[in-house]
Amino acid sequence: MLCSQALLQIKPFQLLPPERLNWICDRTQHIQLTPGEVLVREGEPPQGFFIQLSGQITISRTSNGANMPLGRHESPSFFGEIQCLTEDIVPVTLTADTNTDLYRLNCPDFLEVLHSCRDFEKAIFRTMAKRLRGLESFIQSREKMAALGTLSAGLAHELNNPAAALVRVLKDAKPAILELQRMNMVYGQHQVNDEHTQQWLTLRDHGFDAIANPQNDPLALSDREDALTDWLEDYGVDEAWKLAEPLAAGEVEPEVLEQLMDRWRDSETELRDMGLRWLALSFDVMGMIARGLDGAERISTLVQSMKSYSYMDRAAQQEVNIHDGIEDTLRLFAFKLKHGIKVERHYDPNLPRIMAFGSELNQVWTNLLDNAVDALTENPSPSVPPQITIRTCQKNGCIRVELEDNGPGIPPEINTRILEPFFTTKPMGKGSGLGLDVVRRIVENRHGGSLMVESEVGRTCFAIALPLPQ
Repeated sequence: MLCSQALLQIKPFQLLPPERLNWICDRTQHIQLTPGEVLVREGEPPQGFFIQLSGQITISRTSNGANMPLGRHESPSFFGEIQCLTEDIVPVTLTADTNTDLYRLNCPDFLEVLHSCRDFEKAIFRTMAKRLRGLESFIQSREKMAALGTLSAGLAHELNNPAAALVRVLKDAKPAILELQRMNMVYGQHQVNDEHTQQWLTLRDHGFDAIANPQNDPLALSDREDALTDWLEDYGVDEAWKLAEPLAAGEVEPEVLEQLMDRWRDSETELRDMGLRWLALSFDVMGMIARGLDGAERISTLVQSMKSYSYMDRAAQQEVNIHDGIEDTLRLFAFKLKHGIKVERHYDPNLPRIMAFGSELNQVWTNLLDNAVDALTENPSPSVPPQITIRTCQKNGCIRVELEDNGPGIPPEINTRILEPFFTTKPMGKGSGLGLDVVRRIVENRHGGSLMVESEVGRTCFAIALPLPQ
């Protein structure tokens, strides 16, 4: 049985009169835990108020499928007061690290003793507020890290394709350039007609321009490739199809080749088809360079988007373009939006720049977009293509940003609770319930704005108003 002297080890209990201490001792249940034994699991209903006299207990919470330690209860200590007061489910798992002695007081008895002594009540509430701030701070940090992880995964996915293309280009370009040099040497060792050489160079330069500025006419390209294949086969070129594709991309016509190659048709040397191979290989190299530049520019754009997204080279508060922040976020979310989600933009072209915490606003767009994508992918409608619509405008002295999705909507019974800290509709371990609370804090507390939510089946709209300077 618990004795009153043991309770006096814990500061708040020193504020209770002796008769109340004895009252508590009479109503507690003794619990002994062994190392690794779980006292209560995340998601269970309140178990009561616990008084820990010996041992150590680890506090943990599931985050993104992983069990994350939050802290420890060292002896002597107490816990469970929050759930007794709120009657909410337990948000953490408590596991004994060592042999631990506990005493449990049920919730009604705890509430009775809590309200019987004002000084004891204030001490308990101070401890509760401190614990809530610590838990909230930790989970908000986890939210930021989760958002960063999501964007990092997307960035890695988006960088992979252009980076791989660039590597392939560099690998393929080296032997091609060496072969071109060899062909030039072979050609230079023969008696060369300057006028004839210039015709080849003119044809090559025209092809370079065609590759750099393609006409994007698949039908004409296919017809030209077929005609070139027929001519190359008639000329007697081995694997004519390999040459036909780059020559067609360079807009070379069979009639031009007929004229240029006529002098070598009866040659038994390498020169018989070397001009054709030289021209096709030149176009191949130019195509490689164009693809390499596309890949390098894509990488540069993504890196610039990430740099702009984080505002890592600027002061905390600066003039920002709302559209730039949204577009940077969309680029980093491209890997999630590829799966059939259409993004409609209705931007006010005259929207002014505003002084704001740029990286924090980008966290707002990240959380709202992430929620919209989840709503559209986890509950897809078979009859309506998934779509996210983003609108911006000036209204009542504010910049107004609306982010709308055509997903299943938020159930009316929880619509008023979605901005509450720790409230989430996602499965256990997937969401912490702080994403929208972070959005609200950034918009309202950091920028003096407002956040409004409208939802029905087939439409959920988050509207953010950011005040313009007077």
